[in-house]
Formats: sequence, structure tokens, C-alpha cells
Amino acid sequence: MEKITNRLINWASVLEPTTREQAERTSALPFVFPHLALMPDAHLGLGATVGSVIPTDRTVVPAAVGVDIGCGMIAVLTQLTVDDLADRSLTPLRESIERAVPLSAGAANRKVVATAEPRVTELEAMAAQAGFDPDERAGRWRLQLGTLGSGNHFIEVSLDEQDRVWAFLHSGSRGVGNKIAQHHIGVARTLMERYWIELPDRDLAYLVEGTDEFWAYVRELRWAQHYALLNREEMMDRVLRQLGEFLGTDVVEAERVNCHHNFTQQEKHWGKELWVTRKGAIEAREGQAGLIPGSMGTRSYVVEGLGNRMSLCSAPHGAGRMFSRSAARKRFTHDELRQAMHGIEFRDTEAFLDEIPAAYKDIDVVMADAADLVRVRHTLRQVVNVKGD
Repeated sequence: MEKITNRLINWASVLEPTTREQAERTSALPFVFPHLALMPDAHLGLGATVGSVIPTDRTVVPAAVGVDIGCGMIAVLTQLTVDDLADRSLTPLRESIERAVPLSAGAANRKVVATAEPRVTELEAMAAQAGFDPDERAGRWRLQLGTLGSGNHFIEVSLDEQDRVWAFLHSGSRGVGNKIAQHHIGVARTLMERYWIELPDRDLAYLVEGTDEFWAYVRELRWAQHYALLNREEMMDRVLRQLGEFLGTDVVEAERVNCHHNFTQQEKHWGKELWVTRKGAIEAREGQAGLIPGSMGTRSYVVEGLGNRMSLCSAPHGAGRMFSRSAARKRFTHDELRQAMHGIEFRDTEAFLDEIPAAYKDIDVVMADAADLVRVRHTLRQVVNVKGD
């Protein structure tokens, strides 16, 4: 841990100067209390740094939460072992998952399937109670429940240190969460202009607790966070069903962990009720289960929080980018991607070149930096990787 300023505490041993400058600007906002915590995977983001924990007094910065509200991970430990997968080509399993879960940006189901129906009903009731119509933000939200998206979102089948089979995936609130975020980021910017409030970055525009605009955002935000959680649950159910059909047996769950890493919620720290925004960070209270994935082709971790007070009980959400997507495409080759994915069943295409592990921080360094934030329960290595392009 490094104290950069009285308002900025850092756990990242690898920290780009531009990322540090961005975090310093955010931490200097008058309503940040007591300090901003930079996670080991910190890298440049929209307005606020990805991999940061931002506690605010009676305010929320919508762009700090981000446009993929509720994005996070889910993992399930099964009764299966490496012996169940031995001597089998895993290509049919990957392809069956790709058919069961719509992939890529804008993807949607053709209809609301039976497993998704109760989840859609739950979300409709929640929206009605919150007093807003998600159809006004994105009309296809029902059909996108149970879809992956693109970028660094993934579905994986992995093995742990005991060679037990896990299913692991990463996704968020899809198009509807994005539209909710964009709307309220725009509202916050308009309010800053209306009241002549100058900011070091227009994407740090904020909403003040007690105003109609603030509570409208919070109601829709909470709905989107729950949508993201149910989206992961729906996809996981489909993945487990495909895994069971591939092996000809029912999959029995031994453990399920589902956690956000782009969200805000009210928490008490230093005797004060605050809004704690984790932008690319997970909650890690003492004993709390969490998930920290590596990049494509590298290890992932099931962890347990240590309740570190200075981090506001938080931990990193992954490896964190070292190269932008455009820079990665210029720097790395398809052959290098193939080498990095050796021994892992994946869709071999240049579309994933910007997700090559070398475009990210070394997950071993990130986990070493996080040693006083979490303890590792399980270390996972991928055998199947599914992504949307």
C-alpha cells in the first residue's frame, strides 16, 4: 500500500502516470471522503479510474459507476473433475455454449425462454415499484437477459487446484444498463452547466442526494445492478445445462459466487454513511467470497475478503489493461494469441487479438499487490474459453 496523497491510497505496483493523474483529480473532489482507494489493476477510465473505490458524501458520480452498471462475475463449482473431461475433444462443448448463449455486442435471444421468464417477471415488478419503465431506455432488455456481450466478457470452463470443474463467466447489464447510465450521465452534465459548476473533467459530473435527479438515478441503477446479476444467473444455468448434456450427466452445484464490480451502494465507514462506488473493484468484507479473473488464457481466482479498512473493504476485479484495444491490435499478432491460448479450447480468430493476455497486467503481480485485501480460496485454469467479438 502506498499513500500518494492524504486523499489517495494506492495498491497498484504498476501504475501509469496518466492513470495516477486521473485518480488524483477524482480524489480531490470535495465530497470524496475519506480517500479514494486505487486497486492493483487500476488503469485509465472514463472520468474516473477503472480499478478504483470512490467513497462520496451525499453524492454519486454516474460516470464513475460506469456505463455497464452491475458488470461482474459468477462462478460455480461442480461435482465434476478433470477425469470427466479426459480423452474428449472440448470443441463440441464450446460450440454448444456458443449456441445456447447469444454472444457479441447487441446480441439478443429470439424469444424469452422458460428459464428467463420468472427473472423477467421479477424485473418487471421491480421496475414498477421503482416507478420507471425500462422499455423507455432499451426496448429489447427482456430478450437480452441471458446474453454475454463482447470485449472482455467471457464464459469459461476451468479446473481448480484439485482438478475440479468450475464454470465461470463475466458480463453485465447489457444495452439497458448502458442506456440508463448514458441518460443519467447526461442529466448530471446538464446540472453542472445549469449551476455553473466547474469540474476538472466533465465526466465527473455528479448528482446530489435529496434531489429528484439523484433518486431517479439510484432507483434505475439498483434495477440495472439486479438485471446484471440475473443476467449472469441465466447464462450460468444455460452453461451448466450444456456441460451436463455434453457429459451425459446432471451437473450438481457445490458452490456459487455472484458479485458485481461496477456498482455503488450505501455503506458505513469511519462512522459515516457514504455512497461507495466500485468502478472495476469488488466488495471484500472479511470472509466475503469474491471472484478475480485473469485475462484471456491466464488464471482466475476465487477469493475471500480480508476486510481491509483502508481499501474500504475492496479488492481488484481482474488484471487491468496495459494496452488500449487499438494499441494491442497494432502491437500483437494472431500467432502470439494462438501461443498464449495453447492447450485451451477457444474460437481461433483475430477478432480477439485485443484480448491477448499481454495486453493486460500480469495477474500474478495483481494478486501479489492484493495480498492484504483478499486470501485465495481457489486458483482456476481455463480449459474452454468463449467470447463474443
